[in-house]
Amino acid sequence: MNGVPTSSTTGDFCGHCGEPDDGSDAPTSGVHGRCGERLALEPPRYCAACRRRMKVQVTPLGWTAECSRHGTTEMRMRP
Repeated sequence: MNGVPTSSTTGDFCGHCGEPDDGSDAPTSGVHGRCGERLALEPPRYCAACRRRMKVQVTPLGWTAECSRHGTTEMRMRP
């Protein structure tokens, strides 16, 4: 894999659940604490910049997640 895209891991909102991200390492709740673990395995579902739900497409070689305002984020596995 090429690495985790920054738009799902940095920003004002969580890329998995869409809740506000306070920027610290400590989770805001018990449920939100698992989001980082899930984002390591799954594509982001929410835009970290604006909290909009993203259009996600998963393929055998990776995934793409598209925000209507902030563009596309993708992860591709190397063959």
